[in-house]
Amino acid sequence: MKTRISLTLAIAAALLLAGCSKNNDAAPSAPAVSTRADTPRLHREGRWMVDEKNRVVLLHGINAVWKLAPYAPPDSALGFTAADADWLRYHGFNTVRLGTIFAGVMPQEGQIDQTYLNRVDRVVQLLASRGIWVMLDFHQDLYNERYGGEGFPAWATYDDGVPNIADVGFPGNYFLPGTTRAFDNLWGNKNALWDHYRDAWKAVAGKWKNQPYLMGYDLINEPFPGMDLATCAGPLGCPIHDDQKLQAFQSHVLKGIREVDSNNLVWLEPNIVFDFGAKSNLGLITKLTDPQLGFSWHTYCLPAALLHAQGVNDVPGCAQLHGLVFGNAEEAIARMGATTLLTEFGASDDLPDITNVTALADSQLTGWQYWHYKGWNDPTSEDPTGGAQSMFVKDDDLGSVKLDKLKLLERTYPQATAGVPISLAFDPVTAEFEYHYTPRAADGPTEIHVPVALHYPAGYVVDVTGATVASAANAGKLTLRNNAGASEVVVRVRRR
Repeated sequence: MKTRISLTLAIAAALLLAGCSKNNDAAPSAPAVSTRADTPRLHREGRWMVDEKNRVVLLHGINAVWKLAPYAPPDSALGFTAADADWLRYHGFNTVRLGTIFAGVMPQEGQIDQTYLNRVDRVVQLLASRGIWVMLDFHQDLYNERYGGEGFPAWATYDDGVPNIADVGFPGNYFLPGTTRAFDNLWGNKNALWDHYRDAWKAVAGKWKNQPYLMGYDLINEPFPGMDLATCAGPLGCPIHDDQKLQAFQSHVLKGIREVDSNNLVWLEPNIVFDFGAKSNLGLITKLTDPQLGFSWHTYCLPAALLHAQGVNDVPGCAQLHGLVFGNAEEAIARMGATTLLTEFGASDDLPDITNVTALADSQLTGWQYWHYKGWNDPTSEDPTGGAQSMFVKDDDLGSVKLDKLKLLERTYPQATAGVPISLAFDPVTAEFEYHYTPRAADGPTEIHVPVALHYPAGYVVDVTGATVASAANAGKLTLRNNAGASEVVVRVRRR
């Protein structure tokens, strides 16, 4: 069975020793006003993402990664169409992490497949035309189909003929000799693999660098440390691996991207054990200096990942473990000089787990992308069919949405703020929302998504100080204009 069981058993003991303390004392500092282009694009100011109108943007969205050849969703109800883009916009999801697979971009050594890029572009244009921010993600799980996964093309899969002695599925195949050797050869830059990976990214950046609503490039999904796993799985992580291998690799790719795109965010990922509580050491030894960096990170609860396959949800201790990962992320971005986005969580129908993560994200003023939009026959999932991770019972029927899950994920939240966020809270049971921010100059109003049909069927009441409501009563997008001289805006929304 393809579950996270093997990964859990391999690193749970070490990570559970880490403790769950974190520092919430650091107050967010106000971003400085910067010169902006007209193209809708996000840039980093402090820990925040800021749009071309000088507003702090908070992202709530989903992942859309088609892991099977040809590595892009088809234009059909089972895949992704205009109806899907409309659905996301209507329900307030303003970002998508879109799978853009290395094996699709460069299926033959040194050759870029423009047909594949056009397949991806079809989805990019659907999303951008609806004002949905797109993160392009070089996704991989288990490296290549040879090991039961996807990501790297066959020509870039160097395992020196070392066989995997069995097929134990996802994620167990990570720990088998062939898969491990392939990752070790990646980190060792065998046959100039870093250059090919960089060149694939340069082709992607060259195609979309001026794309409206592009929010940058996620360089590699959940990089596995290979034989260094034993040193990486402890609570403190692995500084030497992170610096000399993982960061060196991502910095090489970043440098190539900057040759063709100096503006868009580039998102670095920690190694996979970060997802379960190990620290990231990116930027610890060799400092990172690029001004437009993002930290793309994931959180999955180890005990829950073990027990979901047995049909068990609401596992004790998960909120604390997620809190540990959130704290590690805050520590990493402060050191890296990066903005932050939780780019994966969920992957199941465990509603208490989703509740824990989204509440933490609100309290930390952190955006997120739920895993996953649809099942899409995902070969590397907790659930072998991918169905549990999906927003829908049936991929080809948007009317089959899992309503209880949607009620947790579609929230009242500030999509763009003419100011600096201070605190945010939303209760998906009562639909009570409260948001505080410090006003600042911006070229647009504060915009708050309000899911009227889902959470406020009889309408809603707004109480606000420091700003004036500029939208119609019960509008799906609540807009506020800051009052002159106001030092703080407080807005509350409740059911009528």
